[in-house]
Amino acid sequence: MSDVIALSGLAKSFHGHLGIGRTVAVAGLDLAVRPGEIFGLLGPNGAGKTTTLKMMLGLLRPDAGTVRLFGLPPTDLAARKRLGFLPENPYFYDYLTPVEFLDLYGRLHGIEAPERKHRIAAALAKVGLAGRESTQLRKFSKGMVQRLGLAQAIQHDPELVILDEPMSGLDPVGRREVRDLILSLRAAGRTVFFSSHILQDAEMLCDRVAIVFKGRLVASGHLDDLVPREARWIELSFRGAAPSGIDGEVRQNPDGTALAKLPDVAALTRALNALAGAKAEILSVWPRRETLEDLFLREIERARERERVS
Repeated sequence: MSDVIALSGLAKSFHGHLGIGRTVAVAGLDLAVRPGEIFGLLGPNGAGKTTTLKMMLGLLRPDAGTVRLFGLPPTDLAARKRLGFLPENPYFYDYLTPVEFLDLYGRLHGIEAPERKHRIAAALAKVGLAGRESTQLRKFSKGMVQRLGLAQAIQHDPELVILDEPMSGLDPVGRREVRDLILSLRAAGRTVFFSSHILQDAEMLCDRVAIVFKGRLVASGHLDDLVPREARWIELSFRGAAPSGIDGEVRQNPDGTALAKLPDVAALTRALNALAGAKAEILSVWPRRETLEDLFLREIERARERERVS
């Protein structure tokens, strides 16, 4: 199947203050997003994530390169009808209610009145706003506005959903609900593309990710390839003095507990035998693997080092 999103050589820069100089926001970015996957665009603040999304949506014109959504330019009406979008900081007219707001967007999408009513109720339920149908938006918290923005992005059942920092402003319960919603979109065969700096959420959700730094791609690929699932070391926590026979670094804590960092399963077996002989109490065994955060920090530091050298 053709890529849902295809970026080729995408570049964008902006004039500096008073038109002096130029700041590069995106520099030669190539990305492809496949149908039915969750793709995360990751990077620190100022990495060019939002600028990239705006060019994908046709809200900004690139200086160079191309954007294709479903094989079409992003300004093509046929492409726009097939996507939903949530900006990073949505702002909606304060005196509308959620039903009035979603009804407006439903009419813009050409959804007939009986169908709009059904879809509005379903979208509000999905984002946890059922029961708030008659509350004016000026009484909504930032997190509730974010949820409403998600509702408008999905109410017309788009094939592609583009989300800019969708977890922004949400409490832990809200983040969990949004994660579940994103997973349900994938289960329904939809494609989700989102930018984020919350790496834990990205690691839980994404099939593939791309990491950008100052508008340049520094790493991309499937999470299983970028972040191996094998344990890099094993942490063994126990109560008591550390006996001989533990092949690894041991830290003894003031409360009588200790933490051993073991290189592999063989070292764990020897340590457990030694602790059993010393009648120590085993508290936990925790295989530690590289996380997306480890990868992210390493790749960003490499990018900064290359920048310093050049």
